[in-house]
Amino acid sequence: TAFLYKTYIGDILVAINPFKYLPLYVKEVSTPTRPISIQLKLPPHIFAVADRAYQSMMGRLATGPRNQCIVISGESGAGKTESTKLLLRQIMELCRANSQLEQQILQVNPLLEAFGNAQTVMNDNSSRFGKYIQLRFHNSSVKGAKINEYLLEKSRVVHQDEGERNFHIFYCMLAGISPDDKDMYGLLDPTQYRWVHFRKWGEKYSEVCNAMDMVGFQEQEKVDMMTILAGILSLGNIMFEPTETDVLRVTGKSMGWLKATAGQFGVQEEELLRSLTCTLSVTRGEAIRRLHNQQQAEDARDSIAKVAYGRVFGWIVSKVNELLAPNVDFDIELNEIGILDIFGFENFAVNRFEQLCINLANEQLQYFFNHHIFLMEQNEYKEEGIEWETISFKDNKPILVKIHNLFFPPHHLLFFSQDFVDKLNSKFKSSPHYEVVRSRSPLFTVVHYAGKVQYNGGGFLEMNRDTIPASIRDLFINSVTPLLSVLFAATISRTGTLMPRKAKVVSNLLYMYVSSLQHSLAVLMEKMFVASPHFVRCIKPNGNKLPDQVDNKRLRYNGLLETIRIRRDGFSWRPSFKEFAQRYNILLIKPDLPLTKERYYLISINIVQTFSHYGRSSRLFFKYWHQEELSRLLERLGTAALVIQKSKAPLVLYQQYCLCVCLSGPVSPPVPLPRRKKPQPRPRSIMPTAAHLAPVPRPRNKQFEATPFDNLEVHSELAELMGQVGGEERARERSKKRMDNIRWFKETQARKVVRNGAFPCWFHGMITRRQAEDLMTDKPVGCFLIRVGQSREGYTLTYKGANRCRHYMIEMQSNGKYVILGEDKAHPSLPDLVQHHSRVGIKPFNELLTTSCGQVSTWVKPPLGSGSCRIYSQLAQALAGPVAWRDEGERDRRSRPFPRLYPSIRLAMREIQQVRGNDKEREEGG
Repeated sequence: TAFLYKTYIGDILVAINPFKYLPLYVKEVSTPTRPISIQLKLPPHIFAVADRAYQSMMGRLATGPRNQCIVISGESGAGKTESTKLLLRQIMELCRANSQLEQQILQVNPLLEAFGNAQTVMNDNSSRFGKYIQLRFHNSSVKGAKINEYLLEKSRVVHQDEGERNFHIFYCMLAGISPDDKDMYGLLDPTQYRWVHFRKWGEKYSEVCNAMDMVGFQEQEKVDMMTILAGILSLGNIMFEPTETDVLRVTGKSMGWLKATAGQFGVQEEELLRSLTCTLSVTRGEAIRRLHNQQQAEDARDSIAKVAYGRVFGWIVSKVNELLAPNVDFDIELNEIGILDIFGFENFAVNRFEQLCINLANEQLQYFFNHHIFLMEQNEYKEEGIEWETISFKDNKPILVKIHNLFFPPHHLLFFSQDFVDKLNSKFKSSPHYEVVRSRSPLFTVVHYAGKVQYNGGGFLEMNRDTIPASIRDLFINSVTPLLSVLFAATISRTGTLMPRKAKVVSNLLYMYVSSLQHSLAVLMEKMFVASPHFVRCIKPNGNKLPDQVDNKRLRYNGLLETIRIRRDGFSWRPSFKEFAQRYNILLIKPDLPLTKERYYLISINIVQTFSHYGRSSRLFFKYWHQEELSRLLERLGTAALVIQKSKAPLVLYQQYCLCVCLSGPVSPPVPLPRRKKPQPRPRSIMPTAAHLAPVPRPRNKQFEATPFDNLEVHSELAELMGQVGGEERARERSKKRMDNIRWFKETQARKVVRNGAFPCWFHGMITRRQAEDLMTDKPVGCFLIRVGQSREGYTLTYKGANRCRHYMIEMQSNGKYVILGEDKAHPSLPDLVQHHSRVGIKPFNELLTTSCGQVSTWVKPPLGSGSCRIYSQLAQALAGPVAWRDEGERDRRSRPFPRLYPSIRLAMREIQQVRGNDKEREEGG
């Protein structure tokens, strides 16, 4: 992983990929918010950009609360994806809400990387799609997230140039999947698949599966998705040959792959073959069957793979958005931080339609940057009459307009061929942004802001072939695999989002693709223009991916020299008088006076005199560092308020002290009064001795007659409530909540905890926090137990530390996985969670589970769920049921979901292996 050198151009961060590891992003650096006074002294850092965006969104810097966006731009291989991950990590650190949602948001990146990134000649982890991450906040806590994805390069599924690879997920599956799962999905040796070049990448598969578990994907959804991906790989091995009657058939060696594909897609083999080799259309009530030639059949095969993969990717994004949607009332207003991570500028040996769309998106981003940094800023200087020497910059708007005129509206794309390129040459040969290429191939050159790129018009025609026969669509909608049916019954919105509605058959998929591109970019620019932008300019120092080498031309075409001039001489912060006065009125002596229009002006001018000369008719002009300076004054003011409050000084002293701090710097604070000693906690007994109330009886299944939960007693805390005003009602509510949690455990959880006919010794039913700590009194460090939550449906892990007991909440996710709050690993069961954290420490103290705290067997009347070993044994035997598993592995395998046509997949795999074995025998015999 390559981390990034950093420097600033004013408030714009420039990140240069060093192509080597740098220890700049360790946990100690990503501590939560530092004071502004300390931030001003720190070197440039990506975490500072995250902090500035977060504080601005909260309204703690120059303006009130406002939506923010962070625009990360640069060519492929410059480090945009790494910067995005670091920004997300730091923003989640700043939230400090201690919720599982933060970990889920962090797991979205590795999930989308696996399905949307691939190795190219320019970058080993190149994003083959663009994404705009919208983080939604209420107060200081993150409440949800939304992902907008753009322009997935689906053609990579079926074709990769020399030195490039398919999407990462295929290599993750083939290298990291277990032998049992390989058999289940119908996967063979990776060298047998035409569309992948094998690469060992086993560790990534477990990371992808864990990311899906953390985000909340159901187990059956994961199985269906992986089966579809296996079907795409099998589909690529289907080959065709003509017969004497000109009817296409599948080659003998491909018959097994056809059967495997049909089983993995959940359709009938004959119907799949018919859809590949012919098209059935209905004209005037008459069905007409047209046979495909070999090229048409291969195009249909490739189109199915591309569209199926594209829809799987779109479904993942839609599912993520559904799981991470804000769970708040509609009337609550949410603030937002958007992070744009989009594919970089590309110039390969052969550039096709995808490269044109990618470079068009980069042209749009460059225009957005130029508009904010140069055009809009200098126009305001002229309007306000500020003396200013215009800084010239390379405006790429003419190029942007020219590209749209050349290739949009998309009906022009119907004519992509040599004739179309000839028309382009004759019409635009005099344009400075277009160059004619003298060649027999349909080539043309567009002069982008980052350089000249030569495109091959023949590749555009291949994109236009990306159409799906109606028979294929109907076949997949009726698939027995629910996920595949959902994917092809859905339609694609204008922004590229998978929508759960019946899809229309689009005869020209390229038309829809280009229309989606236009609309997506328009929607993206609209979101970014209404937010306050922060820019991160990622630079790839050289094309050889070598450390300690910098090519100066890469700095020039990014416009960095012009950016340096305008940030050095210009005024990047330009608030209105009203906005400024409302924010900084407190810095004046009498902040309680009414704010009139004239007072806005006077307040602004009085404060501005210490910073800048430029106060004009409608707004103020500041250097970029003035925001931090004013924020530092507000920070001092807040510190002064805390000191005054602690010392209980009168209000007059408070005003005088604040004024001195703001105008002359820090002074000696008033001496605070001595603090009162905190009352010592009362000693607690080992066993509660308060009076008990009998539980309310309820009907129960005879299977659960003897359980540790039936000996329900009311704790001393409930008894204490009984003596308070209204305490009886509160005690009754708490008792009811605990009974509901006991019922939840019995009905949904108990069988998952039982192992080999018994409860694990570390499981203690429902006991209180105090009882758990009492059990740990004489236990060694590392001892632990797990108990059922009393006020929520879930568990708590109690751990004996060196100085005190710690209590870790165990969250139950919607997909049935178990996660310790704050951890990034999901587990299928509590025993798996215990086994994992006996090897990997629990954050943030890296505490290992070493010794189980055994169940109490001496209590005659166990309090509230701490039952005897005999009672636990009776409950465990009742829950075990009549089926006795030979081992836990067999139990887990039997309980896992399977593909719907699993037997047919296994038969097809045997046939393929038999054919391959016969081929080897013939080769050895020859």
